[in-house]
Amino acid sequence: MFDKVGKYEFLAEPFHCDFSKKLFMGHLGNHLLNAADFHANDRGFGMNDLNPVHKTWVLSRLAVEMEEMPSEYARFNVETWIEGVMKYFTNRNFRIVDHDGARVYGYGRSIWALIDTESRRPQDILAVNGGEIDRYVDADKPCPIQGLSRVKMSDGAQLVKSIDTCYSDVDVNGHVNSVKYIGHVLDLFTLDWYETHRIKRFDIAYVAESHYGDRLNFYREDTPDGATCVRITKTSPQTDKEAEVCRSRVEFVNNFA
Repeated sequence: MFDKVGKYEFLAEPFHCDFSKKLFMGHLGNHLLNAADFHANDRGFGMNDLNPVHKTWVLSRLAVEMEEMPSEYARFNVETWIEGVMKYFTNRNFRIVDHDGARVYGYGRSIWALIDTESRRPQDILAVNGGEIDRYVDADKPCPIQGLSRVKMSDGAQLVKSIDTCYSDVDVNGHVNSVKYIGHVLDLFTLDWYETHRIKRFDIAYVAESHYGDRLNFYREDTPDGATCVRITKTSPQTDKEAEVCRSRVEFVNNFA
């Protein structure tokens, strides 16, 4: 039997880092999702077990809070564990540390849903592999960041950008990859902004899927506490009606404060 907590090593490759030689948040997001996949597959409730029976995991919410991003060429570990299991959702946490475990870069929280790949409807998680996932719940390991919450936005958010989805946006599940939205949101800020600020926390809540050929619309709203919220909607080639895809919230800190 595997430990409840999985630990996986990654490398901050130079071409996955920005101009400051720090890992892009989007690539960190990919590493978190890979760690989640490795952890689940090793323990009997991952894609290797789910895909043959037409089921898959989809990310519902994600929050990442960082004190520092790994620098280029740094080897670092992502620890991940299941904090809780409900019928249709699981709470999965992350801890990002340096290679020796002496420095904690940050933490993450996430919620995942199990769905049928054909009907796209929620599935009973505890019915998979005899409820194997329940053996790996660790509700006691600390994750000392604020919990997940819905991103609240008003109707006054301003449309600031629209883009068409393309080949590189689509993942193995046939929809726009969850992490791609993170990159698109962070592209709304200028290079000058990133020269003086770093990302402290990124929250994203997924509402619906988007697919190849959809047009994504980005609505921005700055909040009184200094954060920025972004709502993403989609319009498809078949209709001009907008449908909400996800909402995100970005909190920055000044590098020189």
